[in-house]
Amino acid sequence: MATFDLLIKNGTIVTAESNAQGDIAIKDGKIAEVSIGKSIEGTAEKVIEAEGLHVFPGLIDSHVHFNEPGRTEWEGLETGSKSLAAGGVTTFFDMPLNSTPPTINKENLELKRAAAKEKSIVNPRFWGGLVPQNIADLKELHENGVIGFKAFMSPSGIADFDNADDETLYKGMKEIASFGSLLAVHAESTVICDQLAQEKQSQGKTSARDFVESRPIISEIEAVRRIISYAEATGCKLHIVHASSRKVVQVIKEAQLRGVDVTVETCPHYLSLTVKDLEEKGGVAKCCPPLRDEDEVEDLWAAVANGEITVIGSDHSPAPASMKEIEGNFFEGWGGISGAQSTLNILLTEGHFKRNLPLEKIVELTATNPAKLFKLENKGTIAPNYDADITIVNLNESFELKKEDLFYRHQHSPYVGKTYQGKVKTTIVNGQIVFENGKIIAEK
Repeated sequence: MATFDLLIKNGTIVTAESNAQGDIAIKDGKIAEVSIGKSIEGTAEKVIEAEGLHVFPGLIDSHVHFNEPGRTEWEGLETGSKSLAAGGVTTFFDMPLNSTPPTINKENLELKRAAAKEKSIVNPRFWGGLVPQNIADLKELHENGVIGFKAFMSPSGIADFDNADDETLYKGMKEIASFGSLLAVHAESTVICDQLAQEKQSQGKTSARDFVESRPIISEIEAVRRIISYAEATGCKLHIVHASSRKVVQVIKEAQLRGVDVTVETCPHYLSLTVKDLEEKGGVAKCCPPLRDEDEVEDLWAAVANGEITVIGSDHSPAPASMKEIEGNFFEGWGGISGAQSTLNILLTEGHFKRNLPLEKIVELTATNPAKLFKLENKGTIAPNYDADITIVNLNESFELKKEDLFYRHQHSPYVGKTYQGKVKTTIVNGQIVFENGKIIAEK
């Protein structure tokens, strides 16, 4: 009789292709066996009875800002990874810009990797940066394991991470294409946003609506069209992050039909919050691109249901509460939403229960697609020989998110006070239980 480290019994196993009741056996950090409709014979050191629960592949959050080293007072790998575990996320990709130093060369990458090895309770991966100063460093970053590169087409808000001008973008993309990686971009037009912001503020127009109108959807569209043209010219794989509108997604879809290798991400806040939330909640709901109106939210959900979105990442961009304060001028205050812990809750509540989005589609967007896109072998699904990264959820349990439930360094989020359907009960990383029944139980 086989002996396993962990058995998950009688859960509804959800993949991008199906959901059905079955058992999962785990051995040495890997999924050893999956049996649908029939019990796995064997013993295990620990057995989880999952009848009535749903078993998902662990989420892969391809877009977080954990700010370490150098800005751990904003978040940090320990608190950031704990919040992910509490939300059912087992792998994250940390962005290169908010740490000091930023991840723009091998030396700085190693600093971040060492910090993650010491402090993270889930699987860490890292983006490299593309800035005007580091085109010569891109290949070495790739050879040392970054999953891709990130550039800002408009100012990043971080003094030591310059946005990439058009020449940097073109030359960087040509270099990135030469070794088969991809470039992710924050796509907003500097000219459009800067001019509109100056006009608004010179007229004393500083409301939430004024801020949103200063960063219009057409700003995203202009930048996306421009960067797609560079992708066509260089052959570089392109990934557009945090698209706030289906109008942006449609530009990307048109390029895909022309044969351009371009993919697109959206975020939970664009699927669940609106300008009204920014007006009511203030700085805690400020982000860039900004929140849009309700009709845009519904159109974006239609894009998700229609398969037009490749991945959903949290774009968790935390900051101390003092940096989020807005006193009448919405152009002030840090633009970034704390949401890494709530991605699955939002997709289940707003997507599955409210809009009938299939559970399989949620797995595709949060696990299977990111694993394929970023070439993470043995992740993204529940199957033999895959890494045992698993999230167990009670879809029948609802809860109100409270401030004290958050594992972030700074316990604020625009999702606090909202009620969600579907509660994460257990998170397993490489076969080890790291979160169970509301508590972090991993040792670091």
